[in-house]
Amino acid sequence: MTVIRAMRVFIVHAHPEAKSFSGAMTRTATEALRAAGNEVVISDLYAMGFNPVSDRRNFTTVRDPAYFRQQAEEAHAASHDGFATELQQEMDKLFWCDVLILQFPLWWFGLPAILKGWVDRVFASGGRTYGGGKWYDRGVFVGKRAMCALTIGGPESMYSERGLNGALSTILFPINHGMLYFTGFTVIEPFVVHAPVRKTDEERAAELGRYRERVLGLATAATISYPKLADYDERYVLRATPEGKTVSKS
Repeated sequence: MTVIRAMRVFIVHAHPEAKSFSGAMTRTATEALRAAGNEVVISDLYAMGFNPVSDRRNFTTVRDPAYFRQQAEEAHAASHDGFATELQQEMDKLFWCDVLILQFPLWWFGLPAILKGWVDRVFASGGRTYGGGKWYDRGVFVGKRAMCALTIGGPESMYSERGLNGALSTILFPINHGMLYFTGFTVIEPFVVHAPVRKTDEERAAELGRYRERVLGLATAATISYPKLADYDERYVLRATPEGKTVSKS
């Protein structure tokens, strides 16, 4: 008999309105996961008043008082337990969780500023969340999963390969690949709800039902395949196979 271990899920919620559809998604995920015996921790960034601006307030230590280089200060803080309390608490949640969910509306083809600032401040270098050779499939968070759950104002047709806005996979690449996979997470295919404000109550309920099924299947949900470090040589040039073909990036 296979025993499925309960998951520890960390949701980073970034929407200023609690009654928004993003808020409904976070509540749905939390209720479904907890009812199934999983643990859930939420960082509601707007409710927390999270400051997205990176500067010396990130640290209780100082490496160079004359010139601020964030990565150097992060490395120093990582070695001297020098991160500000609010950042250390968020880092602790990352290390605690099995699955990270970023819940947000797509704004200007990217993360809301408060969530981007959370990544800027919490995903610290110096080996804390990356660095020292710890990146991509050798990253700090290897073995953990992550997923973007987002709402988009436009219809699905606008976000195809031939759509007016371009493919959603391309739009989300800096997040899925450049933030999540870069730090070692296995990236789950995003969960997307298009134009929730234009949907009927019944359609919104159906979307929440669909999301409930997704979060209950986080452990086995389909993931995005990205290149491995071993696919590249020491100059980060894609290696060739014995037949002279380059390694596939699919």
